Amino acid sequence: MTDPTEGLGRSQGTDYFLIGEQLTDAESRVLATVRDFVDDEVLPVVNDHWERAEFPRDLAMRLADLDLVGDGIEGYGCPDLSPIAAGLIHMELNRGDGSLGTFLGVQAGLAMRSIAMLGSEDQREQYLPSMARLDTIGAFGLTEPDHGSDIAGGLATSAERHDDTWVLNGEKRWIGNATIADVVVIWARDTDDGQVKGFLVPGDADGFTATNMTGKAALRSIWQADIVLDGVEVSEADRLPGAQSFRDTATVLVSTRNTCAWAALGHATAAYEIAHQYAAAREQFGQPIISFQLVQDRLVKMLAEVTAMQLYCLRLGRLIEEGRFTDTIAALAKMNNTSKARDVCAMARDILGGNGLLLENHVIRHMADIEAIHTYEGTETVQTLIVGRDIAGVSAFV
Repeated sequence: MTDPTEGLGRSQGTDYFLIGEQLTDAESRVLATVRDFVDDEVLPVVNDHWERAEFPRDLAMRLADLDLVGDGIEGYGCPDLSPIAAGLIHMELNRGDGSLGTFLGVQAGLAMRSIAMLGSEDQREQYLPSMARLDTIGAFGLTEPDHGSDIAGGLATSAERHDDTWVLNGEKRWIGNATIADVVVIWARDTDDGQVKGFLVPGDADGFTATNMTGKAALRSIWQADIVLDGVEVSEADRLPGAQSFRDTATVLVSTRNTCAWAALGHATAAYEIAHQYAAAREQFGQPIISFQLVQDRLVKMLAEVTAMQLYCLRLGRLIEEGRFTDTIAALAKMNNTSKARDVCAMARDILGGNGLLLENHVIRHMADIEAIHTYEGTETVQTLIVGRDIAGVSAFV
């Protein structure tokens, strides 16, 4: 009898609407590179790392070897990636492992983009080439213990200027990569004008302490940290000159919400493909369960969601290329794809029955990890209110 769990997780190339025909040759090559990396190098070891809450450093470093770190940033040693190619990287990495995908999202999407979009030319030249090579690891310190969704108005970390020196005090929480970072983008409120500004803080700065959070049930292989800033001093040259208010911070977050939509697609694709492959091989009552009406009903509904998510992501890439991508479009895509991915993962877990609870079959890991992506970079509620304000013309934020 065929083992229904053999080879689960490897790509089945799901593309029911033939979206791959819309990709350029360069985008197809990137997709093939990341897909092979995930199938051949990530999947054989990912569950061990996840179960031990161990950062897969060797796998992370391979991203630089494969020239995948840069998120579409132009120049400065970053790979030449279209918006769709950058999205495909995030999709495939998350199809394999949400922790590895989140590592890249923090490194390239948050830390590097903050510097690329809001930094000085000297800062871009100093940091971006080495970050693309992963010789320099970055982190992004925005969320605080008492402020997540209300961070725009509630951010409490302070920055006080003394001539050409800034003194930072406060706490951050849920900061990916912080305990291994060489540089951390810290967002703090200027005590003089009350505006949120960005600072490049060395990971070994005096007064900077990062402690790994434990007990997580999702994204266990990326280390997220609590940060304490106790009189940390940085120079004016370490301030991001393009960050003058939280509105500037938000421009970085818009781009990473696009990444979240692609990441959610990766998790949903993995869950659907695992469920389809398992159902075709698993026999009950003398026949493969894929022949049962209820199983086919679930698989078709899962495929419909995955296909819709693919179309969302393709359109996101095109809008970015055309310069018509907006914060509300990003919010709708993030809200839709993360919510639908949760549903797809849950249906996959149900199709696998008890075997869906085993890490070796991957679905339960995707089911856990999508919970984190559903929340970070703005919860479903926040995304809904952003879009609601746009279509209603009135804000429902309180």
